[in-house]
Amino acid sequence: MCGFNGFVVTNTTRDNAAVIRDMSDQIVHRGPDDDGYFVNDRIALGFRRLSIIDLEGGHQPMTRAEGDYTVVFNGEIYNYQELRSELEAKGYVFATNSDTETLLHGYVEWGNELPTHLRGMFAFVIFDHVTGELFGARDIFGIKPFYYFKEGSTFLFGSEIKSFLKHPDFTKRFNAELLPAYLSFEYIPDHRTFFDNVYKLLPGHSFRYADGDLTIRRYHEIDFNIDPNITLEQATRRIREQFVESVQAHMIADVEVGSFLSSGVDSSYVAYQANLLTPLRTYSVGYENSQWSELPYSTSFAEQTGIQNKASTMGPEDFFGAAADIQWFMDEPLSNPSAVPLYFVAKEASKDVKVVLSGEGADELFGGYNHYNEPGSMRAYLKLPFFIRSGLSKFAAKFPKVKGRRFLVRGGQPLYKRYFRIDYVFNEAERSQLLRDPSLNFDTATLSKSLFDHVSELDDVTQMQYVDMYTWLIYDILLKADRMSMANSLELRVPFLDKKMLELAMTLPENTRVVPHQGKIALRRAAASVLPPQVSNRPKIGFPSPLFEWMRQPEYAAKISAVFDSTTARHFFNNDFLQKMLADHVSGKVSNMQKIWSIYCFVLWFDQYFAEGAHAAQKAA
Repeated sequence: MCGFNGFVVTNTTRDNAAVIRDMSDQIVHRGPDDDGYFVNDRIALGFRRLSIIDLEGGHQPMTRAEGDYTVVFNGEIYNYQELRSELEAKGYVFATNSDTETLLHGYVEWGNELPTHLRGMFAFVIFDHVTGELFGARDIFGIKPFYYFKEGSTFLFGSEIKSFLKHPDFTKRFNAELLPAYLSFEYIPDHRTFFDNVYKLLPGHSFRYADGDLTIRRYHEIDFNIDPNITLEQATRRIREQFVESVQAHMIADVEVGSFLSSGVDSSYVAYQANLLTPLRTYSVGYENSQWSELPYSTSFAEQTGIQNKASTMGPEDFFGAAADIQWFMDEPLSNPSAVPLYFVAKEASKDVKVVLSGEGADELFGGYNHYNEPGSMRAYLKLPFFIRSGLSKFAAKFPKVKGRRFLVRGGQPLYKRYFRIDYVFNEAERSQLLRDPSLNFDTATLSKSLFDHVSELDDVTQMQYVDMYTWLIYDILLKADRMSMANSLELRVPFLDKKMLELAMTLPENTRVVPHQGKIALRRAAASVLPPQVSNRPKIGFPSPLFEWMRQPEYAAKISAVFDSTTARHFFNNDFLQKMLADHVSGKVSNMQKIWSIYCFVLWFDQYFAEGAHAAQKAA
């Protein structure tokens, strides 16, 4: 687990070795154990290492003994030992015991198809010394990040955008066109970023860069292959068997592995299964106010199962005090409040271990989110012809006091419009009032419509899962998981997000995933075979937070108000709208927590990355 960056050399008179070192210093938190560099007149590669596997022999950038290819790599390849045996049988000779070397020989053997052979979380770039070409790829889920900047002949790449800031040819410009998307989703569900000409390499994609041309290719796509004949009992057994194998694969390391532990079934199942393989330490975080703390549940579970658990608490001073640092580590603003406790639990775990397991991905793969229940609750109504529902929807929208208004309005919309994640923070009408430049606003549902169209023949629950896997999971859940763990030099592994677990999940019928009022049916039954019933049956509650109460306290309301009154906030947003939104929340009239936090996080982020003079520069442009 590490971080890397690099660039194609276009100016040989510059001290490119110093530039790549400066870029790598920006991401030292990703790899404090070691650093390495490779620079010639065509390429510069930098690497920061967190040593996990082959502590002595895994130094990067790594070049084949033949001198023909050099690689920088972030992540873990869980099937590297099997691949190594396969390659050795073909005559390849290994000089190390690292998974990194498997990528080098694997590329010689399989070329562009290398990523299809890999089981793990990864982002990597391989440099061809003969042709000068670059080849890179990102894992199928997007667990590990990969960004690139392309403008003219300048091509930069790396694990985090912040490293680009240190390259002399990087042009930093704010992409205001994407602001409505952030205000709708709390992230940007797209390959673009808030930095002009900086892009994400999407999950399951590879690229080739040669002679100034960038070619991107999709090597993997999530493809449901539902088998309606699979029974609940069969689904339960298959999940249990595959999960045991996945956890075992994710435990591979030459250092101690720990685990996060919340009150939910996902992290509890991960921790319990891992603890059967080797006694491990787990880590939980809660709030000083026990009403909102999950600690009583996680502590009780640890005591019942004999797992060693380290619990810590946090208060509003911690929450607000860390907010600016958290937005810096994110690279782009992310207003999910759960990022804050994740940051603190990662900080605690990093004092003892270098690797932790976590439960991300179970909800997306196996149907755990509460909004997956909506199609069931609407099933009878959705049988009415669409023109009738559409008419009722338009009628109800005009009359706020109509009984069942929300049900009627949403039921008259196509799925891509009523999708829970669309307008999750601010809806289209609110954005028009909020933005200083309302002309920026647009229908953000268009950003995910193509995903719904791609799986339109599937049931509504499956469509929502598919879209969540390609939006919420990538741009929110996995982004904060990577950044908050790596901010504390900690590797986070996710056994549910495994290639073989995905293949299994894609075959399961809807009734093994979601039934009225409950999700993750088969997964919960699998967990129930080893976990106490109060854990396996505990309802999905998300990550509870007392933030909405803290915002009503004078000290923190004043802090937020000051940020809302800042130059940045006034440049982008209607100040009267912001202050009324805050006042209504403080008075208890409404709960505007997520809206307030989204603006607050954006301003903290913008002021760190675009600093003084940014507003004047935008106006001049």
